[in-house]
Amino acid sequence: MTEERIRQVFAEAGAEVQLHAIPVRLRTTVAADAGAEKGAREVAVGADKPVVIASIFKVLMVLEFARQVVAGQLDPRERVRVTAADRLGGWGTAGCLDDVELSLRDLAHFAMSVSDNSAADLLLARVGLDTVRLLAEELGLDRTRIVGGPRDLLASMLAEVGARDEREFAVRYPALPDDRKRRLAVLDPRHTTASTPREITRLLHLIWSDAAGPPEACALVRDLMGRQVFRHRLVSGFPDDVTVAAKTGTLPGLHMEAGVVHYLDGECYAIAVFARTQDLTASRATVDAAIGKAAGIAVDFLRGNSDGR
Repeated sequence: MTEERIRQVFAEAGAEVQLHAIPVRLRTTVAADAGAEKGAREVAVGADKPVVIASIFKVLMVLEFARQVVAGQLDPRERVRVTAADRLGGWGTAGCLDDVELSLRDLAHFAMSVSDNSAADLLLARVGLDTVRLLAEELGLDRTRIVGGPRDLLASMLAEVGARDEREFAVRYPALPDDRKRRLAVLDPRHTTASTPREITRLLHLIWSDAAGPPEACALVRDLMGRQVFRHRLVSGFPDDVTVAAKTGTLPGLHMEAGVVHYLDGECYAIAVFARTQDLTASRATVDAAIGKAAGIAVDFLRGNSDGR
């Protein structure tokens, strides 16, 4: 059974998995059930259980940005200065040593391509947290909750650990016992930005079928997801001639990616994979490889190759 094979792949990597994969049917409407119609082919492993989505929320945020641009509410060329106070550490502007200035659309580019947390925070402030929440509601993502941007999540972690700043957190956090680390709110879908694997594939289906907003807005999100530089998760599970547009998310013990794979025959498939390990390190190559392998197994099944890879 495909689902059992997927569970076994992650068991061998020392992780538990939740996954959903569906064919993408183009030119549908929001009213359609986004590939989950009765009798539709799918692969589902814990697909309706809540999951932490971490940086995958940026897909919804950038979609709202794109919709506002198309509606004329935002000028994508508007300039934004990223200062020391905005830096969170990590990729892109979040790790710059000096202040930088760039456009709103380049904030979106960095948020999606390298998961730049500072860029995401600044773009979210411009777009509006409440409007992102309303968009999730409009799209029927009833179990998706956005509690805030990356800085809000960091503030939550600092408060729980009793640290005044990131430097103090870096000292206090490693000294915590693992069971205390696992109880942090950012790792619990009941208390942080969360969704379900099924709702994430629904979001992707709506974007790829131009049903999540104006076609120009959906096209911009697809383009930006196609620019992601990380190639160690979903991409690793497919041949070189398969195009993958995706967004990663990572927190201690949580490894995830959601995206759409496009075959040369024109067929597309939306996949959302969420892995949880007992090991709280942020980088686990075996788990990342399992994400790609499981995605390949799921899509093989959807393409009619029931024996998988």
